[in-house]
Amino acid sequence: MNGGRRITAIIADDEPRLADYLAARLAALWPELVIAGVAANGPEAKALIDAEAPDIAFLDIRMPGLTGLEVARSAGADLHVVFVTAFDQYAVDAFERAAVDYVLKPVTDERLAQTVARLRKRVEAALPAPALGGLLATLAQLAPQLGLEAGTERLAWIRASVGTQVKLIAVDDVCYFQANDKYTSVFTQEGEALIRTPLRELASQLDPNRFWQVHRGTIVNLAHVATTTRDLAGRVTLALKTRAETVAVSRAFAHRFRQM
Repeated sequence: MNGGRRITAIIADDEPRLADYLAARLAALWPELVIAGVAANGPEAKALIDAEAPDIAFLDIRMPGLTGLEVARSAGADLHVVFVTAFDQYAVDAFERAAVDYVLKPVTDERLAQTVARLRKRVEAALPAPALGGLLATLAQLAPQLGLEAGTERLAWIRASVGTQVKLIAVDDVCYFQANDKYTSVFTQEGEALIRTPLRELASQLDPNRFWQVHRGTIVNLAHVATTTRDLAGRVTLALKTRAETVAVSRAFAHRFRQM
């Protein structure tokens, strides 16, 4: 046991609502844990870690100023880092191989409880934090496809072809994107438009908290999702607020909608 020593943590996420939610769930799952501060961006997270010397840091991977990876790289080796991420596939595979703690957005109690159990065991027994060197090197190689390169900006507007015209579409108005041969289809309430940007490249420019990949060829704007339906076989379908068709969620991404 830790002999009564206070265990502290900081939370870093540029979405205040998500940071507050994580703090509330941690309070329920680990009442003894003291949240020493909440940061809204990378530089604030680094400053909090330097000032508070917490035992644990919950770091959103994509933040303004510095990414969660850069913050972790600058922290001491004794800090137990939990990456909070909206990424699937490549990044998650890297986390698993490195045995580094992570939770996927949206954060579920089940997944967070598993992370808390591991953290408590390590911290209370004064076990060393998992080494991050290999993980950070792997994710640095994946930076372009994860949208973690320096200067990466999130899209606000898209120039798309509608017939013979080129139309400027606000990203907020997009219901979903779908791969379409050499193009990507952009579906809004008004109709369908086409852009030449591949879906994979587009994904790295979108806000992962708002735009979720639900299929290898589909990215959905969560603000336009009305309801989710799961059939007896476990297949998930999304109904949209402003379009009549439904959007299928592949099994690889169905876990993201368990609590919706």
